Formats: sequence, structure tokens, C-alpha cells
Amino acid sequence: MEQLFSAVGLVNRTTKDVDVLAIVKRNKGNFRIIRADFPSWFKEAIRKIARDFDLPQNWMNSGPTSMVDLGLPAGLANRLIKKNYGDNLTVYYVSRFDQIHFKLYASVDRGGYHVDDLLSLNPTIDEIEAAARWSMTHDVSEGYKMMLKDLLKKLNYDDVAKRI
Repeated sequence: MEQLFSAVGLVNRTTKDVDVLAIVKRNKGNFRIIRADFPSWFKEAIRKIARDFDLPQNWMNSGPTSMVDLGLPAGLANRLIKKNYGDNLTVYYVSRFDQIHFKLYASVDRGGYHVDDLLSLNPTIDEIEAAARWSMTHDVSEGYKMMLKDLLKKLNYDDVAKRI
């Protein structure tokens, strides 16, 4: 399965699932980002696709939707990248700037390929600092802040680690 990053030219690697952050609701010019609580008909479609294409049952992963409740990076909606797939499907991809936020947060928490993805995005000092500050609104513990600073130092963002 193709990683979503490559759909907008950010990172190209394979993955076992598609992470769904939210659903975009548009109504009379209003644009809202809401939790990706899939309706039963959509869950059934996901299950059938998994069966028919021999994919894992959780190939469509709505786990990241909790970020909607915790707070998305400011301005995310304005940076979404819109792609139409036929007449009935529109997908909004998260921008590189916002991916840096999510990947930094995941890197502190889980490490591994998230760190590789973050480095592939080649964040600037300002981008990594914005991401670090945002991530600290999601985990306000001193332990998280210490792990974040440690990771930033390992990634050669020492000045950012000192400022946060």
C-alpha cells in the first residue's frame, strides 16, 4: 500500500495502513474538520476491501482522529492539500508543515520509522520549534518535555531544545 506522504510528494515508503486524521465537512461554504468516526456503512466497506484485497482488518486507521479533540496545529485547515479521485471521493492531505508536527510528536512517543519520516521532511529550525511547542500542548508532562528535548538534541536541534 502506498504511504499517503507520497500522494503529495513528501515521503515515499510503503505502509500497512492509511491513517485518517479527520473528516472534512463542507456545507454552504463552511469548512469544518471533525473526528473520523466512521459510519457503519463505511466500516463495512473497509471490511470488504480488507477481505477482497487481503489487507489487514485495520488497514484504514482512524486512531489519529483523537488529535482533533486534543487540538490540531493552528491553520491546518488552510494548508490542506485537496485531491479529487473521480466524482465521489475527495481526500484532503495534511501539509508538510503539519506532518512535521505529527511526526515529531510520534517520534518522541514511538520513535522508529516516525523519526526517519520526520528527517525525510527536512524541517527547518522554525518548523521544528513550532512542532515542538504544539506537541507540548498534547502532553504537558515534564517527562514528555525531557524526552522531547533529548530527541531534539539527537536530531541536532540543540538551540530549539534550549528554547522550549
